[in-house]
Amino acid sequence: MNKQIILPDDCRTMAEVRAGVDATDRALMDLLDRRFGYMRAAARIKQARGEVRDEVRKAEVIANVKRDAAGRGLPEDALAEIWDRLVECSIAYEFGHWDEMRA
Repeated sequence: MNKQIILPDDCRTMAEVRAGVDATDRALMDLLDRRFGYMRAAARIKQARGEVRDEVRKAEVIANVKRDAAGRGLPEDALAEIWDRLVECSIAYEFGHWDEMRA
């Protein structure tokens, strides 16, 4: 059975809130799966292992998140910390794939 997800402002019960959170978490996992797919593509495209870590790009990604969060009224510093961890995890994942492809 496919339940319709109720948007946050329309929720009237905690069951609706929890269903929305669970559906959102599944959607986030789908997006993370795609994001990590881009890390696999980067590992395939980058010719030198030293290209995997790009501190300038990392700073750009985190600055973009902070700006976007601020524009949405979300906690920008907390989200920047989450994205810092996400980017570091992505870099480690990309290193693993880069090494695996060239072993």
